[in-house]
Amino acid sequence: MFLDKTEDLSKRMETIKIYKEYLDQNLSFPIELTGIEDFNWEEFYILGPGSEKEYEKLKKSNPSFTDTFNLVKIDDCYDEYHGLIANVIRTTDKKRFQVPLCDLKSTNKKSKNYQLLDDYSVWSVNY
Repeated sequence: MFLDKTEDLSKRMETIKIYKEYLDQNLSFPIELTGIEDFNWEEFYILGPGSEKEYEKLKKSNPSFTDTFNLVKIDDCYDEYHGLIANVIRTTDKKRFQVPLCDLKSTNKKSKNYQLLDDYSVWSVNY
């Protein structure tokens, strides 16, 4: 279990690495994902003055929180700000993206993946 390896749960390179190992060992593939809430680039259009027409155009070449993705893998590169990075494929057009894992959730709320990813997101945002 994750807590067995460290008592200091703060988000730093060491604990991110431990969390990645834990998720690699416990996630069950395939995993279908979607966004938890709007991605950073979308805020200007959803909460701000950005035009809806431009937003719809940009969604074709950028990942959107409304998209559905398949998780390919969790990247080996990570940092203290973004944490773990998910390599995903959008299901509608097969485009590949890298998205912070903490911004994603499993579409299957009854799967163990849902809880594992939710726990990671809560930890990543709060620690």
